[in-house]
Amino acid sequence: MSGIRAQPGAKDRVWMSAQEKQAAAVAAADKRPDYDNQKLLKLLRMAKSELAGLRLVHLHLSLLKDRDASHQTLVRSIVNEMASKASFFQAFALSNGDVICLYKGLKLSAVTEVCLRIEQIFLSKSSMISLNPYKDNTLYSIMELSLNFVSVMRFIEELHYGDSDSVQSETKPPITLEEMSRLEKGMPGFDLSPFLFNQPVVDIGARHNNDDQYEYFELYISIRHVQERLCPNYDLTANKWLFNYFTSSLDYSMLRALSHGLSFMRGRRIALNMNLSTVFSSNFVKFDETLPIDYRSNVVLEIGKGDLIENHRLFNEVAEFASDKKYRICLDALTPFWVTNLDIESLNCDYAKIFWSPDMLDMDDESRDAFADRIQAQRRCQFIMARCDTVSSIIFAQQSGIRLVQGRAVDNILRKGVTVYEAIGAAHEIRRD
Repeated sequence: MSGIRAQPGAKDRVWMSAQEKQAAAVAAADKRPDYDNQKLLKLLRMAKSELAGLRLVHLHLSLLKDRDASHQTLVRSIVNEMASKASFFQAFALSNGDVICLYKGLKLSAVTEVCLRIEQIFLSKSSMISLNPYKDNTLYSIMELSLNFVSVMRFIEELHYGDSDSVQSETKPPITLEEMSRLEKGMPGFDLSPFLFNQPVVDIGARHNNDDQYEYFELYISIRHVQERLCPNYDLTANKWLFNYFTSSLDYSMLRALSHGLSFMRGRRIALNMNLSTVFSSNFVKFDETLPIDYRSNVVLEIGKGDLIENHRLFNEVAEFASDKKYRICLDALTPFWVTNLDIESLNCDYAKIFWSPDMLDMDDESRDAFADRIQAQRRCQFIMARCDTVSSIIFAQQSGIRLVQGRAVDNILRKGVTVYEAIGAAHEIRRD
């Protein structure tokens, strides 16, 4: 009886049913490491407009000559020692073997000490095969995210998308000096009206849905829409210096537009978001000359916290000028840290605007009490909780003693024909039920 002989050196075949193949595929998938590329990319895109104080540590483990899958686990266990001391901390394991940490509230010296320890551990046994993506010869990079956002995003997008042609990188190159010069030349004849929006600041306690509930209306130019219209191939916000220069040009264009007609105010109070330097410009002088004296008390000048920090003396001069001319001042873009550590009362502001963040819900009792106490202690300045995107953010403002709110959630409530007071009351009823 003849049989079938196996060829020399041939491997035995194992026949598997369809169900067994499917189970094996699932098991293999379960063994694949769970990388954080997509999670980090999503977080950075969401945080683009809220980068103040956010720092990044990039540990370049992929550049080690002798790489091992266990390196990421070891590094994450070491860096997690810093988490308990940070106001925000999150570590991400990338698919190339690197580890990236985002954090707030840690001393640079403490972070550097941990990074040096990690570098010594690995470089005592191995070496780096090249410079890191930021052209340094260190195994780690520590950076202010706001100043390096484009570089970091490009690195992560290239890592996540690889060489795939199906997905294009969403990070645009920073605007160049030449392109900015071209934009500036075209600004005098540019019609800003399609990009000029307003958003109300509303009194939580107002019981009636009428004009009495509005504290003021903030006039602002949508940078995103301007970018899409004027320079779709560049990122206006990537270069901080050029962006500040461009916003000054936008300030001038808005002042020119307002000088041609103020009938839209109709007794309403408006706010203009301005750079400090704009207030002493010839354009503002012309606007001031056009504005009737009794209108000035209905104009709020919103000045960013960054301008105050960079030029405290000029801020004081603007505050004095505003007081003499009967304008009002709003200090913009505060966080709970600045509320509790800055002597806002001494700045002679009429308003101070806090940007809402979900992190505020995680404040411990001591921090929350200190935050509320500082708000209650202000005699002249009225606080505004801005960027409220949920009813919870409005309720937090109310519980902290903040009377004025602004944001998408406020807009949505008013659109339904009810007051913020009624919406908060309904939310409390639902919670009790």
